[in-house]
Amino acid sequence: MPSTPPTAAAVAHPVVTDLTICIFPTTIHPPACELHSRIWHRLEKELYLYTAQQSAWLYVALADEEELSAEDLVVMDISVGESPPNPSSGHLWESRPGGIWVLRSKFSGKIDQAVTEVDVLFGVDAVDPRPQWALIRSSLQLNAQPDVPVARLSVFHGRGKPRPDTKAALRVREEGKFKIVQISDTHMVTGVGFCKDAIDASGKILPESKADPLTVDFIGKILDIEKPDLVVFTGDQLHYDLPDTQSALFKLYAPVIERSIPFAAVFGNHDSEGIHALSRTAQMSILQDLPFSLCESGPEQVDGIGNFYLQVLAPAPSQLPLSTLYFLDSHGEIPSKIRNPDYDHIKQSQIDWFTYTSQAQRRAREKDDNDNRFHLSLAFLHIPLPEFGDRHLSIRNGHRGEPTEGPSFNSHFYDALVKERISALGCGHDHVNDFCALLQQPSQQAADKTTQPGPWLCHGGSSGFGGYGSYGKRHFHRRMRVWELDTSTESLKTWKRVEYVTNRVDELVLIESGAVVE
Repeated sequence: MPSTPPTAAAVAHPVVTDLTICIFPTTIHPPACELHSRIWHRLEKELYLYTAQQSAWLYVALADEEELSAEDLVVMDISVGESPPNPSSGHLWESRPGGIWVLRSKFSGKIDQAVTEVDVLFGVDAVDPRPQWALIRSSLQLNAQPDVPVARLSVFHGRGKPRPDTKAALRVREEGKFKIVQISDTHMVTGVGFCKDAIDASGKILPESKADPLTVDFIGKILDIEKPDLVVFTGDQLHYDLPDTQSALFKLYAPVIERSIPFAAVFGNHDSEGIHALSRTAQMSILQDLPFSLCESGPEQVDGIGNFYLQVLAPAPSQLPLSTLYFLDSHGEIPSKIRNPDYDHIKQSQIDWFTYTSQAQRRAREKDDNDNRFHLSLAFLHIPLPEFGDRHLSIRNGHRGEPTEGPSFNSHFYDALVKERISALGCGHDHVNDFCALLQQPSQQAADKTTQPGPWLCHGGSSGFGGYGSYGKRHFHRRMRVWELDTSTESLKTWKRVEYVTNRVDELVLIESGAVVE
């Protein structure tokens, strides 16, 4: 029996009572450590990242808070190093494999100061943006190869404080503006990664450098300049075949979370590729638990993970939606005899969901007799629609630096965008394309054969130093697209932020007085 039972309002919580590392001779189907399976739980992260002839796993002993007695030992602190911290303090630190030191004491009846969760992240550049998690600076001592990202422990104490509401409604500012920074194709990895095609301000090729720190620094600089109301990640956040997805995700989203900016994301073709990469479902679970994340899995009956929408409301206390933002999963690469590479198309279930949702939102607005306000909608996905490569496409701004890589099969999602009067579609995928364009001729598949222009088709351009930034002999600077909605003038404009350039690049008015600017 516990010495002090938890209060009725408190829910019993697991508490860490010990931890250790088990090393096995092979990474293939490692046998269980000789530990009691009811108490000891293996963290499913191979500490050598599948690069050695042996495998190492962290095991954590857990006990339910309500089952602990006053004589039971619980872990109060964890350190990593060759020697215990503060040996003169009189604390009895216990040694564990991998340079781990644990400080344990008898259970006091409260878990506020006790360790309740332990995680592993990888890389000297690893960060942990989760509230109350503390990443230990020193890495585990595993004698891994020098090029293997180091394993580091992250520790959580107590139950956790109630989290502030970081999923508050999106709203335009008092002056009527709402700004979005679109970040695409960051290609983060486990560890620092390498960039081989960066260029300086004059276009001279730079020596090979560490990719992810450059990407994180670039993101931080642009966020500080633009101070957006929302950040949208448009796919290939991760490089393919990562040995630890979580570490890469945390590095990418940390600059946004540190600045308390809401964010949303769609998946790209590379995000879940590879033997050890986490599935889209698992990644979405991680994203949804992060502060300021507005990501959603989407309806189960709709193909893909991450089909959802967000509404941007008028200033508080109004609940009037002034803009709707749609996010869709554009899937990944598929085998094909038609095109190499070829990509999956937007499915009919996604088109039906989008159309139903758009029409339902419009009907809801029309029921409000006071709703005579301008309403603008945008959509975001990773892989460009076939229309981005249409011969009738008229590029009004930016550059086409490479041919469009999209699906060979056209499911005509573009026609649904036309019919539902979407103002613009933002995509990623083609790293050195950063244009905004209009399709000159009406779609032959649109039900109403409309001739209204739009939507604008815009590429974000690549923001990450871990993916390619060149095509053929041409090298390009990394960049991001910015979108600004102004409900006071019923307008939408866009521009780019580019390395080494202090001013806005290729600023363009897309919508003015509620109409597409041709």
